[in-house]
Amino acid sequence: MQSKLPNVGTTIFTTMSQLALEHGAINLSQGFPNFMPDQQLIKLAKEAVSSQKNQYAPLAGLPGLRQKLVEKIQRLHNKCYDWESEITITAGATQAIFTAISALVHPKDEVIVFKPAYDCYEPAVELFGGKVRQVQLTAPDYAIPWEKVKDVVSEKTKLIIINTPHNPSGYVWTKDDFKALKAVVKNTSAYILSDEVYEYMVFDGKRHISICEDEELADRSIITCSFGKTYHVTGWKLGYAVAAKPIMAEFRKVHQYNVFCVNHPLQYALSQLLEDSSHYLQLSDFYQNKRDYFLKLVKDSKFNFLPTQGTYFQMADYTGISDLPDTEFCLELIKKHKLAAIPISVFNQKNLQQGFIRFCFAKTDETLEKAAEIINKL
Repeated sequence: MQSKLPNVGTTIFTTMSQLALEHGAINLSQGFPNFMPDQQLIKLAKEAVSSQKNQYAPLAGLPGLRQKLVEKIQRLHNKCYDWESEITITAGATQAIFTAISALVHPKDEVIVFKPAYDCYEPAVELFGGKVRQVQLTAPDYAIPWEKVKDVVSEKTKLIIINTPHNPSGYVWTKDDFKALKAVVKNTSAYILSDEVYEYMVFDGKRHISICEDEELADRSIITCSFGKTYHVTGWKLGYAVAAKPIMAEFRKVHQYNVFCVNHPLQYALSQLLEDSSHYLQLSDFYQNKRDYFLKLVKDSKFNFLPTQGTYFQMADYTGISDLPDTEFCLELIKKHKLAAIPISVFNQKNLQQGFIRFCFAKTDETLEKAAEIINKL
């Protein structure tokens, strides 16, 4: 059989989590919380399942949920979207990303991806005949090299995929970044896919700037967001996409044949919880406390940590401990020391080695303490 993705294997997240399970290692690799979500959300979900909200939801999502989301966007980013035609509830942000790429990218179109990048972007581009143009970010700050971006943008550029706060580095885009992006796409027909799943996890007084805050950029952009990341329910696989009406119309053409609609009772539960904004507005403080506690625990280790600006991931420079490639170092970390992390080279251009691995700190204090014991002994 001829594969459409001959160079794609099992994701690094699945691989490392499976190895962690096999070796009884503490899992700070895959990005999911190991603590319970808000009990009010669990209660609302149970009530929704018990109240006959178990049949197909509308294709675009429950009206009440979409209305609350556009109200939230208006309040936080001063951008008014139409809930009927410009927002769609999806089976997680990954489905939203895949659907957006499939709707926008035609054979031979070029798509710009910043590396290191979440590993779902490029396979989707390849599936639909697009050509990926990679722009490598540089450790340790992973700021956007705008001169390099200018060099790869052309009349063939159909889509630019951005991610802020950035996974895995935690870099948070600035006003200057968006100003530079606006200049780059001016006089082009390029669309922008803005992956904003970590929008409420921004630290040290920084603010998440959504691409929708600029009217011109918003008109050519589709935004993807995650309920799973925001409400500690990654296994629910619920997210949403927001875009101007012409873009969303194309998105829905694919969405209706991809999943048609997504989980009805859980949409209802989330719509109820959204009435209390504290659940997401307090998230930055919650995860900054997690980050700070983790960094305090490992401050005397031989790793070098530059505090992450956002997400619930912390990059770590391990070059003071080992000169092994990061993939081999992470395997040794699991097998010999019972701790799982993610090697960054697998997300880089040509598997570039930069001496960094990634830890997830969306864990209980007990788990972080046990992990820190191992880290401090290395």
